[in-house]
Amino acid sequence: MSIFKEHINIIKKSNFNFHNPNDFEEKFNIPKSKKEILLTIDDAFESFYNEAWPYLKKNKIPFILFVSTEPVGKKGYMTWEQIKEVENNDFTFIGHHSHTHEYLIDVSNEEFILDIERANKIFLKELGYVPSLFSYPFGEYTKFMRDYISKNFKHAFGQHSGVIDLNKDKFELPRFPINEKYGELKRFKSIINYFPLEYKKILPEEKQLFENTNPPNFKVEFFKDQKNLSNINCYSNEGGVWKKSKIKLVDKSLTIEFREPFRPRRGRINCSLNDNGKWRWFGIQFPIKEN
Repeated sequence: MSIFKEHINIIKKSNFNFHNPNDFEEKFNIPKSKKEILLTIDDAFESFYNEAWPYLKKNKIPFILFVSTEPVGKKGYMTWEQIKEVENNDFTFIGHHSHTHEYLIDVSNEEFILDIERANKIFLKELGYVPSLFSYPFGEYTKFMRDYISKNFKHAFGQHSGVIDLNKDKFELPRFPINEKYGELKRFKSIINYFPLEYKKILPEEKQLFENTNPPNFKVEFFKDQKNLSNINCYSNEGGVWKKSKIKLVDKSLTIEFREPFRPRRGRINCSLNDNGKWRWFGIQFPIKEN
């Protein structure tokens, strides 16, 4: 909690506003004159309710609590009464985080749909509605999962790092993970000052990699008016080792020549750009299908 409170203080000292998630859908397509911070919490652990919730409530700091319905009320997790207590505020928002929170990318498409539908029924019973914002468990999704979610929710969040901008796919929204491993203050101070590295399209559309598609034919198409692209650098963890990627930039399109395939459970690529002193960033995550 001491580190979390320091994170909040850093945000406030930086003069960034917290974005109220109740306005997220309505204001998504409205250009921002100033960066805002959206706080999200996954899983609805009991420790969140006991430790962070009193502080967030006292200071009225907005956030989304993404709930998986199957563990609710079990040891270590919040109860429905506690979730409703959190929900009953104008600065909080309950999000959908599947039913089981299993590696849903490993199950069949039919099982994935059944998992989401089962959670929907429980949300309807307990809250009276199905949350409109979704968070993929572990940030993993196939193209089928993304397309299904796009037909049943308003927006969806992954766990690939980056800054949300108007051009990001509404169902592949990035988030910077902040936890015990990635919560150090130096990193936090850096990421809240990043700007979006905007792009028109990223290929492949299918993020799950198989033996015959690993490493992927990776390509980023940037906008024609984007500047300073020659300053871009990418790092990737193929072979289980983070190294500077071998990139090729031609006519506003970037490709990467990978050293070897990514290793399970997931491959990652992070790209940054020094745009006249503004650091721009995006990240991509590729779940690996194990044989």
